[in-house]
Amino acid sequence: MASPPRCSPTAQDRECKLPPLSAPASEYCPSKLSWGTMARALGRFKLSIPHTHLLATLDPLVLDRETPPHLLPEKHQVPEKLIWGDQEPLSKIPFKILSGHEHAVSTCHFCVDDTKLLSGSYDCTVKLWDPVDGSVVRDFEHRPKAPVVECSITADSSRVIAASYDKTVRAWDLETGKLLWKVRYDTFIVSCKFSPDGKYVVSGFDVDHGICIMDAENITTVSVIKDHHTRSITSCCFDPDSQRVASVSLDRCIKIWDVTSQATLLTITKAHSNAISNCCFTFSGHFLCTSSWDKNLKIWNVHTGEFRNRGACVTLMQGHEGSVSSCHFARDSSFLISGGFDRTVAIWDVAEGYRKLSLKGHNDWVMDVAISNNKKWILSASKDRTMRLWNIEEIDEIPLVIKYKKAVGLKLKQCKRCDRPFSIFKSDTSSEMFTQCVFCRIDTRGLPADTSSLSSSSERENSPPPRGSKDD
Repeated sequence: MASPPRCSPTAQDRECKLPPLSAPASEYCPSKLSWGTMARALGRFKLSIPHTHLLATLDPLVLDRETPPHLLPEKHQVPEKLIWGDQEPLSKIPFKILSGHEHAVSTCHFCVDDTKLLSGSYDCTVKLWDPVDGSVVRDFEHRPKAPVVECSITADSSRVIAASYDKTVRAWDLETGKLLWKVRYDTFIVSCKFSPDGKYVVSGFDVDHGICIMDAENITTVSVIKDHHTRSITSCCFDPDSQRVASVSLDRCIKIWDVTSQATLLTITKAHSNAISNCCFTFSGHFLCTSSWDKNLKIWNVHTGEFRNRGACVTLMQGHEGSVSSCHFARDSSFLISGGFDRTVAIWDVAEGYRKLSLKGHNDWVMDVAISNNKKWILSASKDRTMRLWNIEEIDEIPLVIKYKKAVGLKLKQCKRCDRPFSIFKSDTSSEMFTQCVFCRIDTRGLPADTSSLSSSSERENSPPPRGSKDD
């Protein structure tokens, strides 16, 4: 590969020029963004928007009819102060509504030891919030000139980056709000993430179908991988060691790139039956979760490079009634959350392999989700222009979760391989299920002849709970 282009180390507004496309694009002018470009940008749902005809096939999931009107997050009637409320009579999950954006909220994060919230929106702003009173602490200035599609923050909460449809990635100092640098590309940026050690930034491209890894300190390009996928990238992220980058795409493929060797370590083709919308690593880096338009999530073993074409995985099903847009693991991997086109946030018990609870209340699709480090809070960002902060501290004590557990018929076991506590279905007769947790089963499961055989064998292993999920 030719030596990657480098950005100017002196100019604040640095230009990062990628190798030219086969058909040269016209020069971009932020102040003269065409309506066609805007329509294309706003229609992407983090590059995960199903076609509009799907709207007619979904039954809107709304609050209970008897819920007081003042608890509903109406687009034009949301109070300035936060509202506590119960989103379902049996769930008893308290939530707060945070309003302040003027368009869809596309990305959200916890930061500063869970004491602050970060959001990005199609209204071209990046905001820092105080979750206690719902106030906006800071609007980051020198804002993008087009919708913000993703934000990321360093582990120490010192720096923030945001990717925008104006073809830029911007970085700010979180404490002062000062713009640190801006990098402009020749193509649309659809994803951006800091590495956990804060040294690198990875960006995913639309037209080029590739990724760019940049040194976040020197603002120089480390690697540019064009045509990494055959269609547009939808999401990319670093593993916990900051050495590997996972990327997913509309081409239904998963790829993992090694930063040091600059080579592709793992490729899983046809990982889903439809476009893959998002991906996230467990905090061990051993497993990768992917969400898809096919309404499912899958957890993959990516610790080794054995599975070049397909890999052993667990599929979480029947959690959403529409395309899944986002996913996020809790720090200890005990549970997983996902957001979807059906306007809900699903909470998955990973060890038990079923949907624990569905959080309803948003008036439009959920575009991003996040979990606090202490696992007590869930944050969801929606196209309805609001974020919701859900308190799940007592989730195992609420009647609806207890009801689900009883319906499933679970009993607690201890994994003989890793000592992790896990549950199995009482009707299960599989010896493997009696001895190993879901993560160890993925580890030890042999490579199947094809994906369909993996699915059928796993469905026999677990009887799915009502509206729960299946092991795959």
